Amino acid sequence: MRTFYILFCLLVTPHLFAQPWEFIKERDGIKIYTRKDEGSPLKSFKGVMEVYSTMEMIGTVVGNVKNFDWWDDDISELQVISHEENVRTQYYLIYNVPWPLQDRDLCADARVTIDSITGKKIIYAVPLLDVIPDNPDAIRIKNYWQRWTIEPLTDGMKRLTLEGFVDPGGIVPAWLYNMVITDTPLNLMREVKKRVELPIGS
Repeated sequence: MRTFYILFCLLVTPHLFAQPWEFIKERDGIKIYTRKDEGSPLKSFKGVMEVYSTMEMIGTVVGNVKNFDWWDDDISELQVISHEENVRTQYYLIYNVPWPLQDRDLCADARVTIDSITGKKIIYAVPLLDVIPDNPDAIRIKNYWQRWTIEPLTDGMKRLTLEGFVDPGGIVPAWLYNMVITDTPLNLMREVKKRVELPIGS
């Protein structure tokens, strides 16, 4: 089922009339929220956590498509279309989705902005259209957005926020999507935390 987590994480600009975020749960220092967006039965999600790490270490995991091998074992293809460090990455993925659902693929354009004063880094991904031809064996994910925000705090702490929405297309009941959507940021952020967190004071 980890494939669902990736599909729901690979995140179209947030809806204009979105409701406030609703706190759902906290696990392992990660706070999870969801919200209902106007005009869609599907929910957006948000995860927030703080870690003791460096911006460099976090950057090697978050937003670097070349190091996304930890996402999911069911990624059957990864193609980096273009990459400019800390500026922009375009990539194409195919997910091997278990039966009875059909495989999904997506083409994404992720752009990076860094505040020169605060050091805050934002990685915002939206669909990249008309670059990779449609795959007859997969359903193309076209309605999504994803935003990682990495903020330096004090004493070496960093706050990471992951927000996103995705319509996986095809036949995926909204109730199933909404049931697992809180696990999307939780599982991904656990993996990030495991890879970047340093011992306090190191």
